[in-house]
Amino acid sequence: MDVSLVTVFAILALAVSQTSETLFPGAFSCCTKISDEIPKGILRRVERFEIQKADGLCHLEAVILYIEGRKFCVSPQIRKVKKWMKKNKHKIPRREPRGGKQRRAKIIKQKEKKQ
Repeated sequence: MDVSLVTVFAILALAVSQTSETLFPGAFSCCTKISDEIPKGILRRVERFEIQKADGLCHLEAVILYIEGRKFCVSPQIRKVKKWMKKNKHKIPRREPRGGKQRRAKIIKQKEKKQ
């Protein structure tokens, strides 16, 4: 009886953890601690970065640096980080385009037809 009860609790705990990650993916990717210092040379190895705002699910403002598959959370107030972010805006992941060019082309064609 004890073994089956433990098994049921283990399965239940696994199901709850999987479900909560699926329902709330942002809650598990928030930085909970940030570093106020950054080691020398680490900014050169950054593959991409994200800016975490202190609203919604995340309660800390942070810059998330992705280096070799790992993430590092640093304070956005660090002068070196601010300067680096201005130079490396292209390393922010971009969203999929929403067809703005197609819409613009369609509007231009409609205007040409009217003239």
